[in-house]
Amino acid sequence: MSATTDKQIADILATYGEPLAGNVWRVQGTAVIYHKALERIAVQARIRFDAPVIVRAERDEAVILVTGHMPGPNGDRTEWSIGEALIGVNYRVSGKQAAYVFAMAEKRAKDRVILKLAGLHGLLYSEDEADEFKASRPDLVAANSAANPSRKPEPVRQEEAEAANDADAPRAGEGEDAPRADAASSEADLTARIDQAQSINAVTDLMLAPETQAALAAMPPGLRDEVREHAKARLVALGWPARSNAKSRKAAVA
Repeated sequence: MSATTDKQIADILATYGEPLAGNVWRVQGTAVIYHKALERIAVQARIRFDAPVIVRAERDEAVILVTGHMPGPNGDRTEWSIGEALIGVNYRVSGKQAAYVFAMAEKRAKDRVILKLAGLHGLLYSEDEADEFKASRPDLVAANSAANPSRKPEPVRQEEAEAANDADAPRAGEGEDAPRADAASSEADLTARIDQAQSINAVTDLMLAPETQAALAAMPPGLRDEVREHAKARLVALGWPARSNAKSRKAAVA
């Protein structure tokens, strides 16, 4: 992802109260955004969806057409897209995991429509677009490495990624005193480094760095959110174009 593309993405996300840092990561140079971030953007942009049209319905496959509308100064803008999920082809399941092909097809279709309406289509992809995108989520990769420190990091299984995407439940050990103390120390160190950053790009680079993503993944959800809020506040202090409070939207942070 080039610096020019980074700036384009950051500028667009800023109009919806979302920073680049903490929402976007790279997979072999391709920019990928969290599904939850797109859901928040849809709310901020007041996107509404028509009832989905089922194009194909099989036991192991679903193809869904989704149409979305976003209000604008000259009337509604409308975009549509197709979401596909076929087990064993573009939707991987393992073990005894239940396969929710319609839910995945709907996610993919809606995410593509949101990207189009928000002006992000072609600049980045949703994490649900491909298994390798979801498996490379910084928080999941870091958690997998922490659980198996002597092993080479492996792709996260689809069911683990789905569980983490649907609920930010504390991981095993987060309630123990030692891990909590380590997390607090890591939070203090990261917060200090954010304060030392002297430019918007410096904050963004810091938050996107692999070691930062690993540190955030190891924190309990509450501490992780505090660090992200601190980073956003620092971005605003450095001139990041946060939305005008006059707009009838509420900012949301990853």
